[in-house]
Amino acid sequence: MRMDNGSGEAIGPGDGMTEPDATSLTGFTVAITASRRVDEFTTMLRRRGADVVAAAAMHMVPLADDVRLRAATEDVVDAPPDLLIVTTGIGFRGWVEAAAGWGVADTLLGALGKARVISRGPKATGALRAAGLREEWSPVSESSEEVLAHLTVDDLKGKRVAVQLHGATDDWDPVPWFIDTLVERGATVVGVQVYRWEPPEHPSALDCLIEKVALGGVDAITFTSAPAAASFLMRADELRLTEPVRRAMNSTVTTFCVGPITAGPLRKAGVTSVQPDRMRLGALARAVADELPRRQPDLAVAGHTLGVRATCAVVDGVVRDLSPNSMVLLKLLASAPGAVVSRDMMLEALGGDNPHLVEAELARLRSAIGAEELIVTAVERGYRLAVDFMPEDAGVPH
Repeated sequence: MRMDNGSGEAIGPGDGMTEPDATSLTGFTVAITASRRVDEFTTMLRRRGADVVAAAAMHMVPLADDVRLRAATEDVVDAPPDLLIVTTGIGFRGWVEAAAGWGVADTLLGALGKARVISRGPKATGALRAAGLREEWSPVSESSEEVLAHLTVDDLKGKRVAVQLHGATDDWDPVPWFIDTLVERGATVVGVQVYRWEPPEHPSALDCLIEKVALGGVDAITFTSAPAAASFLMRADELRLTEPVRRAMNSTVTTFCVGPITAGPLRKAGVTSVQPDRMRLGALARAVADELPRRQPDLAVAGHTLGVRATCAVVDGVVRDLSPNSMVLLKLLASAPGAVVSRDMMLEALGGDNPHLVEAELARLRSAIGAEELIVTAVERGYRLAVDFMPEDAGVPH
């Protein structure tokens, strides 16, 4: 099975996983915001040891009965285009399926078969070829920008151009400039929107995920479509969590996007993201598996390895579940490995006023991690991690 939407890749042997990858994400919590192929992506991450939390930020609604889609189809049939630009595989297939439902699929494909055809990427190419059409060109980058760079004024001036559009929302369009540029170069454009994106009808799961991100309760968050990224940010704003979410996504929570279009809404909001070399789901899973351990490397502490994750510790490769208070203390100690953290600072982090709370919570932490020697007491000063050495690229953990 393969992911569509211009951002998928075969799983199983095809996802590029090697034996060392099987533990690369042990203890890490990775959030998924996708609505499609969630099971496949979850499998890719869990096979590498991750704990996965999923909440769809958007869902796709086909427009097979939409009067505008039927009108656009009739327009293309009545006046076949000189040029067809197909942007997504799922969109083109949906268009042909809708036409079949109206009994005009063969007529539509006959009209499109007279046109020059440009495919924005391999998924769109696959859908075209399955319908019996052949593309003359497809951009290496799979980007709309490269499509426009390829098309000259001579290609467009006075020409009739049919464009199968990306999904959009009432508040957001991923490439509003694309059609405008074609028109500016002299084309008559017929836009064909086959599906649209809408927020989840019941957003409680998404709200919970947004709160987790704001509190640093996940190690990473992933986006596979620009509408999902836009919706996530809009919902965070509605919950009045924009600033803590943005701060977390630029620090403790590593943000991953399948490609530059997906990253667009986040980039505009000031959120940086990691993107794989190829806009594929398997490549995204590999990017998560490579980047998270690099950004949050294990520490060498008292002859053990200690990984500090969003919701747990990993000691010598074994996940240790910790209470919220234990996580607060461990993250505080790991924020400057080997440095002494005062009791007053710990008490403040715990939000208490009884000095004995620190000793009690430290005892619970030492017991929970299963290696008391990891945390040593600095007499009359506080506590510290008994680090052996720091990895060269570790820096200061978030």
